[in-house]
Amino acid sequence: MSNELHFATANELAAMIRAKRVSATEVMQAHLKQIEKVNPKVNAIVTLTADAAMTAAKAADARQARGERLGALHGLPIAHKDLFLTKGIRTTLGSTIFKDQVPDRSMLVVERAWNAGAICVGKTNTPEFGAGSQTFNKVFGATRNPYDLSKTCGGSSGGAGVVLATGMVPLADGSDLGASLRNPGNFCNVVGLRPSPGRVPAYPTKHLWGTLSVEGPMARTVEDTALLLSVQAGPDDRVPISLMEPGAAFAGSLKRDFKGVRIGFAPGFGGQIPVDKRVEKVVAAQDKVFESLGCVLEDAVPDFSGAHEVFLTLRGHLFELNNGVYLDNHRDQLKETVIWNIEAGRKLTASDIARADIERARIFERVARYFETYEYLVTVVNQVPPFPVDQEYVTEINGEKLPTYLDWMKSCYYITITGHPAISVPAGFTDDGLPVGIQIVGRRNADFAVLQLAYAFEQATQVWKRRPLLAQ
Repeated sequence: MSNELHFATANELAAMIRAKRVSATEVMQAHLKQIEKVNPKVNAIVTLTADAAMTAAKAADARQARGERLGALHGLPIAHKDLFLTKGIRTTLGSTIFKDQVPDRSMLVVERAWNAGAICVGKTNTPEFGAGSQTFNKVFGATRNPYDLSKTCGGSSGGAGVVLATGMVPLADGSDLGASLRNPGNFCNVVGLRPSPGRVPAYPTKHLWGTLSVEGPMARTVEDTALLLSVQAGPDDRVPISLMEPGAAFAGSLKRDFKGVRIGFAPGFGGQIPVDKRVEKVVAAQDKVFESLGCVLEDAVPDFSGAHEVFLTLRGHLFELNNGVYLDNHRDQLKETVIWNIEAGRKLTASDIARADIERARIFERVARYFETYEYLVTVVNQVPPFPVDQEYVTEINGEKLPTYLDWMKSCYYITITGHPAISVPAGFTDDGLPVGIQIVGRRNADFAVLQLAYAFEQATQVWKRRPLLAQ
């Protein structure tokens, strides 16, 4: 049985453990065996806590034997992004500055998973300070795409995407500023949900009012993603933007009738940005799936004019706020793109930031009007398929030169600007076998509705079941 457990879904494992058809110890043994087999090939888990995980699994079985109340994630292995503080477990932020850091506290998103019974197997690789959707750093090196080891897994939650795709864990967490939950989901044939700001309270953080970067769940299936979100979500009085809806709201059935639901379907993002033809081809072919669900599709995209400039301004401001001290004291240990982000933030004036906020409001109003007509926007996740792992970022699309290292992520960070919930769901593969996801964007705070359409699409396509050969 242990040979099958590492590719069981989180919901299946949870049910099996509760029914005592398998123990938490057996589940952990199966996943640790898979980590030992696969991780050296892909470099996704960078700090492994195998001994502590086995001890915790045995303790979980003992609690169950005593008849104690079990949490929603009881006995389930989980891996945490190396940007997230984990008490007693090395947390490097992908930076040589923090290569030996062992925090004395955990992030709230980690605490909630542990309190629900999840067991940490270790930390997943991330780029330096989470900058860029390509997972590599000077501490641990690069994480490779399990479907093609010569390609990147994306990022910045790249390690998380890989551990899920290869059966090393059933659940993982991540964060998303410009694309960092959605992009690795897209590149690794798994699910990554960018929740609404405040859905998963971020604490501790320097930026309690921040709405650009969010934390959230990743998994192999939409149901498993919702399961983890049900634990991560819910209000916290220390976080002023936290939403009041309890996490338990995401634990129910995701089934829904989509007959007559209007969708803006945009495989090429309405021509507002360049999209690689290989990606557009896979996404465009999904129209029949949504029509089979009863949806009414129209070629319609909100007007995102100004979103690029707004994102660059607010991202620069955020990077200076969070990381400026490292530029002052450790410039020689920072990669060039991090330096560029911080210095861009330092060049900003108060008027620059104010104008960006005003323009962001205008964009939101246009998008809100769009969602009065359409319940969803369905489009590409990223504008390109996975690219070479030794290439830091994409420099051109369809022959069009890109001016910054961020431009190939516009299809994601335009959504970031508006704050609408968005999910990446496996949709297909390019002709040469590289994963392509589809991005489903919902109305303001309609995270559950996004999960519902994602679930219906996943059930109709079953693309998530295609596994990397190296993990089998």
